[in-house]
Amino acid sequence: MDQQKIFKTIYQVAKKEKVDVYVVGGFVRDELLGKENPSANAQGKKDLDFVVTCPQRLTDLHGRRVGSGLEFAKKFDEAVKQTGSLIEFPDFDTARYIITPPLIKGGRGDVGQIELEFAGARTEKYDEKSRKPKVEATTLEEDLKRRDFTVNTMAVDVRNAKYFENSKLSEVVIDPLGGQVDLKKKLLRTPLDPDSTFSDDPLRMMRAARFASQLGFIIEANTYSAMERNASRLKIISAERIKEELFKIFTTTKPSIGLRILYDTGLMDVFMPEVGNLKGVDEIFGQQHKDVLEHTFKVIDNLAERTDNVLLRVSALFHDIAKPQTKKFERGRGWTFDMHEHLGKKMVQVIGKRLKFSTDESKYLAKLVRWHQHPIALMDDGVTDSAVRRLIVNLGDELTDLLNLCRSDITTGNPLKKTKRLKNYDYLENRIKEVIEKDNLRAFQSPFRGDEIMTECGLKPGPTVGKIKKALEEAILEGIIPNDYEATKKYFLKLKDEMMVGVEEWEKL
Repeated sequence: MDQQKIFKTIYQVAKKEKVDVYVVGGFVRDELLGKENPSANAQGKKDLDFVVTCPQRLTDLHGRRVGSGLEFAKKFDEAVKQTGSLIEFPDFDTARYIITPPLIKGGRGDVGQIELEFAGARTEKYDEKSRKPKVEATTLEEDLKRRDFTVNTMAVDVRNAKYFENSKLSEVVIDPLGGQVDLKKKLLRTPLDPDSTFSDDPLRMMRAARFASQLGFIIEANTYSAMERNASRLKIISAERIKEELFKIFTTTKPSIGLRILYDTGLMDVFMPEVGNLKGVDEIFGQQHKDVLEHTFKVIDNLAERTDNVLLRVSALFHDIAKPQTKKFERGRGWTFDMHEHLGKKMVQVIGKRLKFSTDESKYLAKLVRWHQHPIALMDDGVTDSAVRRLIVNLGDELTDLLNLCRSDITTGNPLKKTKRLKNYDYLENRIKEVIEKDNLRAFQSPFRGDEIMTECGLKPGPTVGKIKKALEEAILEGIIPNDYEATKKYFLKLKDEMMVGVEEWEKL
């Protein structure tokens, strides 16, 4: 189902149900900006928001009245014969209709998921301490006023869908709040008093940071000041919503723009104060260390140039998160941050729990933080086969991502140093390929399996079997024996008696 068919179907359903439907927000904004793929994020997912009104209820700008977004979505679902999935939000008179590939074809070409959101025109008011808004039906004009920024308050009647070309859209756009003017100025400004706008939904302050990063816009001075004044109000927002908005910042071309705004306004301190602790430079005996926050921002942007993997980009925010706690000055060494990668792993797990990261997300991030220093240390000690084997086995599928993070971690302004360090990683990557091919380490574990160890030794499942298996794997990693079944079995049989000594003591461990 391509975009034009979506609009055509919506219009046909609206005509049949005697309601009026407007596409609003990001789609209209991006069309006016002439974006190649309006409203699509870095993963190709496109969001289209629609407001539904009904001539038989509350009056809107055109003398029409508010309709039900939820009921319209159900009718749309029937019209397209359930080619997508419908998610209902009755408390908000809203529904989301999700169309996923391979259903999306034609139009602007195959893209990712399309999400259509249908809502009755409404107001949302948040209580002082509540995370859930009170929702009331209202007019289209009032609905537009409740939105976050003027550039997102423009609407177009779906009957004018044929005009969705940059040269003609401005002729039919409904723009009571000056969104087109601010769009030309590249300005983010709230439709109403910013204190009121941010108090109603504090997450809008994070959205300001995201749009500044995504669109390259500046935040209007009074709006920015209101973000600073209202930062603490973000506490009422659920961790899930904060995490979602934070990750959206990481989908932008230069995430540091949005992240810096979060830091400067105090918003970051509300949900992740650990980041603010990275700021600052200490000096002892004339020796300084670099500002870890500025370094972190550079690493994030470097990584954003290398990959669209959002979670990998997020890992850059955390890679040095434990440096403030491990910082020491030692004569002869200068500033040290020993073991910061180990403490960083634990901190990521704590932060992940706070912000409701999934288990897989936390494990992935913690793993990259834990190992991000290892390739550097490996190259300092010499790139031996055994060291490369351990790196391959310990990182597994995340090895390529780790190397991308490590390359991005090079932020020196000295071009000669940068070139040399990047070449070191090229050399390491080639060595990794050589060892993988030579030692068959793609899915490494001892080729002599646990059940065979139990049979040969007369053991039951338990710690002893694991210890013997680990000893065999260590021999392979150290290059004592090749990663081969017969060689491993021969090595096991040779050392079997030695391995079985003290089994009773092992079982007690």
